Amino acid sequence: MIPAKFDYVKPSSVEDAVRALADGGDDAKILAGGQSLLPVLRLRLAAPSVVIDLGGIPELRRIREDGDRIAIGAMAPHHDVLRDELVTQHVELLSKATATVADPQVRHRGTLGGALAHADPAGDLGAVALALDAEFVIAGASGTRTVSAAEFFQDYFTTAIGEGEILTEVRFPKYTGWRTHYEKFNRTAQAWSMVAVAVALKVEGGSIAEARVGLTNMGTTPIRASGVEAALVGQQATADAAQAAAEHATEGTAAPSDADAAADYREHLARVLTGRAVLAAAG
Repeated sequence: MIPAKFDYVKPSSVEDAVRALADGGDDAKILAGGQSLLPVLRLRLAAPSVVIDLGGIPELRRIREDGDRIAIGAMAPHHDVLRDELVTQHVELLSKATATVADPQVRHRGTLGGALAHADPAGDLGAVALALDAEFVIAGASGTRTVSAAEFFQDYFTTAIGEGEILTEVRFPKYTGWRTHYEKFNRTAQAWSMVAVAVALKVEGGSIAEARVGLTNMGTTPIRASGVEAALVGQQATADAAQAAAEHATEGTAAPSDADAAADYREHLARVLTGRAVLAAAG
């Protein structure tokens, strides 16, 4: 299908992009990697008056070290995130989860910021951002503001990005030396997660000193598995401890039922995958 007619703008700075968004009004749409927007344009599920392409703003593609954080531009492609040495060294869980996103073609075009701003609960990176306490830098006409991951994801396809605002950067604390794993279950290769679990563990002397666990597609937003985290801290990194903690995986969740799986099956998957992810992370 051919998209409806729209104007196209490619600003060269964040300020110009914010201005173009304001000028475009309610019908303006932001184009990042295009992996989510282009299909709905072709199906005419969206008919914006103007599309604002952020691909001409070099600063939005940067990945840099900023004190105790790794700052990743919202337009950084998954491919760049996956292969960046700073990310691999300090935010390994993000690298591992990014490797499971779709296929190489999508990872070359799709962006970290685009995926997170899209806020699909089946997307793989939201649970990682939530588990690792990422911060989201959002720019608007009144300047920039920073929002925690816990505040960023608000509902199904809904985030804290307001009208006239643009996500510019995602900042991750460093988790250097932590053991990590992303366990994903889907019906077919390269498909959305039916359920997935993101785990980061700080292991000291064979005991789990800190744990961070995020769940994918177990509610309308990514979910922090705080019950699992609490059950792991202070325990030896053993199979028994992993399985006992995994029993808490469904606490605070609201698993959906759809064509892929019923809610009770997703709950079963969450417990099984959490146990596997904890064991794999602990080594």
